Amino acid sequence: MSDTTIKVHDDTKSELDSFREYKNESYDEVIKKVLYIAKNVKDKPELSKETVEAIEKARERIRKGKFVTEAEARKRLGL
Repeated sequence: MSDTTIKVHDDTKSELDSFREYKNESYDEVIKKVLYIAKNVKDKPELSKETVEAIEKARERIRKGKFVTEAEARKRLGL
């Protein structure tokens, strides 16, 4: 995989930041998530609504601190 740099306006960056589900989520992950939603909104509007709702619920759980870190998950799974 190669990396590239793109220029975005400050307001665009802020909007992308608002889609982050966790602090260290990469912009690549955020953009892929937005693209997934955009692609499905036309063909499967009900799926897109579910996706957006799931993202919002996940954000709320994260804000409340109700999540498992990768290290905790590995420990629970014995990995």
